[in-house]
Amino acid sequence: MLQEYIPVLIFLGVATGIGLLLLGLGFLIGHGGKDDEKLSPYECGFEAFDDSRMKFDVRYYLVAILFIIFDLEIAFLFPWAVSLDKVGTFGLIAMGLFLAILVVGFIYEWKKGALEWD
Repeated sequence: MLQEYIPVLIFLGVATGIGLLLLGLGFLIGHGGKDDEKLSPYECGFEAFDDSRMKFDVRYYLVAILFIIFDLEIAFLFPWAVSLDKVGTFGLIAMGLFLAILVVGFIYEWKKGALEWD
């Protein structure tokens, strides 16, 4: 049983070693000098207009949540499409119900005006 995990452990060991090696080289080779220009705040190449802790509109968060929801939908659709012949009718009905719930939520958000940019 343990023999099956040896490739994974080797992969993790090599990845950790490469990561530590690159971090160490960065500390050794990098000069680390930070001048005033590098430490100054910036926003798109010039000084910030306002305080960085200002409030954002809630619509930004709603659009981000909608993106995450539909991104997860796609993540669920790919494995389902690959194994459609194995899951059969039950899988088809389950995915149809899943998509129907997401479509109802999308229509609700659309009707509430969450996608409007006034």
